[in-house]
Amino acid sequence: MSGVPAAVKTLGRHAFRGYGMLTAGRRPAPDFLLIGTKRGGTTTTYYSLLEHPNVMPQWPSARLVPKTNDTKGVHYFDSNGTRSARWYRSHFETARARAAHAASVGGTVVTGDGSPYYLYHPLAAGRAAAMVPDAKLIVLLRHPIERAYSHFREQTRNGVETLSWETALDAEAARTAGEVGRILADPSYRSFPHEQQSYVGQSEYAASLRRWFENFDRSQFLIRRSEDLYADPVTTLDEIWTFLGVGPYAGGSTMRWNAAPQAEMDPAIRRRLEAHFEPHVRDLEALLGRAMGWDPW
Repeated sequence: MSGVPAAVKTLGRHAFRGYGMLTAGRRPAPDFLLIGTKRGGTTTTYYSLLEHPNVMPQWPSARLVPKTNDTKGVHYFDSNGTRSARWYRSHFETARARAAHAASVGGTVVTGDGSPYYLYHPLAAGRAAAMVPDAKLIVLLRHPIERAYSHFREQTRNGVETLSWETALDAEAARTAGEVGRILADPSYRSFPHEQQSYVGQSEYAASLRRWFENFDRSQFLIRRSEDLYADPVTTLDEIWTFLGVGPYAGGSTMRWNAAPQAEMDPAIRRRLEAHFEPHVRDLEALLGRAMGWDPW
């Protein structure tokens, strides 16, 4: 696949997407959304879910086109929110293909979209409610300090973030100031700082979840800690598969995707973040009605 010229890959993608849009009327919307959180194990979860024979990948799958992995996220309800519904549906298998697959494997068949920016984007919940009101919603929440630091280090590895961790924290408010207003005023606006420089903001989970709770019934959510996925992936994945209606699966792997080496943090910065996040964690626990068990709160 690596030897396929870029121009051929691009042409193939356009051809498949064009055909998918032409046949969008035959393509049901996804059954589930994996909505967050960024750097919370969503990539590992999504590709692990695909190992279950009753979970179908997005269309076209990696078996049909020269790409390394199946597509995880469409980003329709965040960055691509002004595209057509036909464009979104073009990413999923037809009803006929789903029925044929269900007949071959037996039982319920589901397919989904894993875009972790959905949780934080201010318009995503409303857009999703309009398009997929009956979807099941999966949320992974990681220790807020570890998630924020992992997000920062990812941007540093990518060569995008050039500030130190402490300086980036100091700069976040100025970098992201007014970005939510710009998104709300212009739904086509894509905000890099809101998505990629909101290290602390994206770890303030309660505010984001409230938007989703206002648009979907709570019974449609499965919310788990990322730490539980890392510590016991088999149990966590079985819980998710059961939630999706396909039942547990014994053949899954426990490989972690997008994992990065751990890095120490200046104790003074950690104490600063512990003080900042304490009220947010308490708010989250009150919202969910359970303790999160994140040290030191």
